[in-house]
Amino acid sequence: MSISLRSLILLPIWISMAQIQQGGPDEKEKSTALKDLLSRIDLDELMKKDEPPLDFPDTLEGFEYAFNEKGQLRHTKTGEPFVFNYREDLHRWNQKRYEALGEIITKYVYELLEKDCNLKKISIPVDATESEPKSFIFMSEDALTNPQKLMVLIHGSGVVRAGQWARRLIINEDLDSGTQIPFIKRAMDEGYGVIVLNPNENYIEVEKPEIHVQSSSDSSDEPAGKRERRDQIPKETRKRRDFYEKYRDPQREKETMQLGIRENGSPEEHAIYVWDHFISQAAAENVFFVAHSYGGLAFVELMIQREAAVKSKVAAVALTDSVHNVWHQEAGKTIREWMRENCCNWVSSSEPLDTSVESMLPDCPRVSAGTDRHELTSWKSFPSIFKFFTEASEAKTGSLQPALTRRSHRIKHEEL
Repeated sequence: MSISLRSLILLPIWISMAQIQQGGPDEKEKSTALKDLLSRIDLDELMKKDEPPLDFPDTLEGFEYAFNEKGQLRHTKTGEPFVFNYREDLHRWNQKRYEALGEIITKYVYELLEKDCNLKKISIPVDATESEPKSFIFMSEDALTNPQKLMVLIHGSGVVRAGQWARRLIINEDLDSGTQIPFIKRAMDEGYGVIVLNPNENYIEVEKPEIHVQSSSDSSDEPAGKRERRDQIPKETRKRRDFYEKYRDPQREKETMQLGIRENGSPEEHAIYVWDHFISQAAAENVFFVAHSYGGLAFVELMIQREAAVKSKVAAVALTDSVHNVWHQEAGKTIREWMRENCCNWVSSSEPLDTSVESMLPDCPRVSAGTDRHELTSWKSFPSIFKFFTEASEAKTGSLQPALTRRSHRIKHEEL
């Protein structure tokens, strides 16, 4: 089907080129122009004309999917897992379908945070006017009043939003591995207040207003010379050009523009904003961070910008396959020393969970997350992270030294 359509699209150009090849110098010039046109034709763009409409359901029910009792996404009629290649040879359409489902998943997780975890959705900036772009975070009822413990969760970069570790895991594995919900529920069971950051919500997207341009050939604004040149184009050439234009304008997606959210224009800005307006004002004696991937970089940037405040309030930081770099981010010696004592990075590795992993960077200890899949590191290190936090709390009261920041690790990094 696709081969015959491509042939049909290009056939008039091939025929014209074959005819021109047998002519004189003028015809050779036309042949060169046609070859140039042919080289600029994007066959993938041409093939979009044959795509089904990019019109997808806006609910899980519309997609005929639902989460079962194990938190797995399954087709409501067949019981099968999600199928990406729903239509063969239409990768772009399949990708758009996947993205549409992903947006529904994001809203579904937001609902779980509010209904299942009893978190409150808090708009930011806190002093935003009614008309300006806004983002939001989620907090437990006692996030700012809990006198003992507060847990802060930061996901990585990309399409994920508050409450998620990895969209791919939610769709293809289950809610436990792909969302932050197990962390939130256990934290609340163990007496923590909870704040869930939303570092990728940096702007809102709105449709660009249409600009209507007068295109009539009789327009008085069009220079006379331009009109004459257009009228001199041979009829056959105009026909070929119109044929090409007909196929190069497939389903056109709506043009959008981004309106930035004040003081939350990047994950790093967002982390600092939430620290200044919420975390720093919390009553908790000990604050604990769990930061995945780029979330680790955002935490280190927060540490650089608010070093003294972070040191006085944060008891421990669990990083999961963090992409921070203390050299590139220019973290000072005092920050690196604090990280060696108070942070641990569970990295992707085929080694058993909590096995020490060597690092050339003099920051925090690195241990195996018990998986070599980046997106699974938070879920696989889940039990170890809570144990680490318990030990850190006890160490702060002087009862013991956290196992993962013991002196042997410090000596190892100092030697490096």
